[in-house]
Amino acid sequence: MNLLSRYKEALSYRRFKKSLRYAFRGVTRLFSSESNALIHLLFVVAVPILAALLRVSLVEWCILILCIGLVLSAEAVNTAVEKLSDRVSEDFSPLIKDAKDLAAGAVLILASASAVVGLLIFGRALVSML
Repeated sequence: MNLLSRYKEALSYRRFKKSLRYAFRGVTRLFSSESNALIHLLFVVAVPILAALLRVSLVEWCILILCIGLVLSAEAVNTAVEKLSDRVSEDFSPLIKDAKDLAAGAVLILASASAVVGLLIFGRALVSML
């Protein structure tokens, strides 16, 4: 197979549609099987409502949306690490425990930083309303 035909195959609509189906299945699995993802989902709903009520700026909207996307993505990667680790070995392994803890720690760091960003944006907006 030459380079041009591989390029055309990679850009095919059918292949793209299939990739999207797998991605949406992953998102569905994330929210249907992970309780922490459901907690993050509450913020996916609450943050835009609060941002609209407080009339935050366009740049602040972008920052909030980016934080939401990053936290959800980190939670998805954490879930993937956990599921893959469980598949690799059901026996206790300190290396697998470290991998799981590191992935969970990454979510915690990102969620904490995002909470600080939210407090700064919403705090400023609330203060300016007074």
